[in-house]
Amino acid sequence: MNPLTQLARATRPIYKKLSTSATLSSAKPIPTTGFCFELNDEQKALQELARKFTREEIIPVAAQYDKTGEYPWPILKKAWELGLMNGHVPVHCGGLGLGVFEGCLVSEEIAYGCSGIMAAIYITEVGQAPIILAGNKEQQKKYLGRLIDEPLVAAYCVTEPGAGSDVAGVKTRAEKKGDEWILNGQKMWITNGGVANWYFVLARTNPDPKCPPSKAFTGFIVEREWPGVVPGRKEQNMGQRASDTRGITFEDVRIPKENVLIGEGAGFKIAMGAFDKTRPPVGAGATGLANRALHEATKYALERKTFGVPIAQHQAVAFLLADMAVGVETARLAWMKAAWLVDHGQRNTVLASVAKLHASEVANKAASDAVQIFGGNGFNTEYPVEKLMRDAKIYQIYEGTSQIQRVIISRELFSAAKQTA
Repeated sequence: MNPLTQLARATRPIYKKLSTSATLSSAKPIPTTGFCFELNDEQKALQELARKFTREEIIPVAAQYDKTGEYPWPILKKAWELGLMNGHVPVHCGGLGLGVFEGCLVSEEIAYGCSGIMAAIYITEVGQAPIILAGNKEQQKKYLGRLIDEPLVAAYCVTEPGAGSDVAGVKTRAEKKGDEWILNGQKMWITNGGVANWYFVLARTNPDPKCPPSKAFTGFIVEREWPGVVPGRKEQNMGQRASDTRGITFEDVRIPKENVLIGEGAGFKIAMGAFDKTRPPVGAGATGLANRALHEATKYALERKTFGVPIAQHQAVAFLLADMAVGVETARLAWMKAAWLVDHGQRNTVLASVAKLHASEVANKAASDAVQIFGGNGFNTEYPVEKLMRDAKIYQIYEGTSQIQRVIISRELFSAAKQTA
């Protein structure tokens, strides 16, 4: 038996006991034991499984997937078999019901190997988040259970050609006709767009331009095979090339009323609420990339010599590495706190933005500094840090740009200041 399979089988009964996911209606009690930064045995086992999987299955082939841009189905299927996907799916759907924290542990480890492959594996959980958050039992059983039964993926369809960070600017429309909704519009930059089995789609259902976003949009579950769903060509991106990013056109797509989440007008709240659960794992992925940059640069600095000594002995290089280490540690602490809060039923909107923003900035600086330490070699595709630098950039863009995260954080800062004035 494959050692990875053995580890997975030994691990699953342990981490199946984990069920820390909070819901809108059932907040968990806040522990009174104070701060603890030690992972429990279940979390350690899950982390070790993800680490071993990354080392044996991802790192050896990451460069090849980056060159070809192929979707990593073989790796994704292995991750599915080992239980490294769909961890958040509720127990009643056949999942493990794990918390955001456990998902972040896996995301950081896999992104260490390749953040493009991590995106392919993880983005399905972004698509799942609205259904976990707001779906009824029948919707969850049908669509989340499907992902447990087969190695399938989902996608999150909100961004449009003219509406990225400005979610309120979404133009895709759905009009009610009897017991159905007719969907028309176009989405853009949808990760897993061409390979997903189904999508979460946000569409405007109130045509009044003065209607507030909180009431103007509705969330739908849309199946890939329905007539009128047309994925576009795979986009050729600068980095994270193993992920599948496309535009999707919806042409008179008929959606049954059973596929509406909560009800008409609830879509914006669902979409924004999902970010509280999905931004910490993005921060964790960025942390994993930064950690890889640190390790690669450290190894190189200890081997490469100039003026008769390893370049690690030159203070200019040593300080770059020290700053990278500080960034990795603080980015990890940020996603840990944001994930812990939401898993314990507390509002984490601001700290989710802090985690995503900080880790994104850390990843880009760490990758850039790693290239600098490698010198001319770092600019060459034969060395790993060139890929890290390309892959890092998207972290400052998707799941809300760094500028949008600053808007969220500053608004909370101003609100708190006014309340205490």
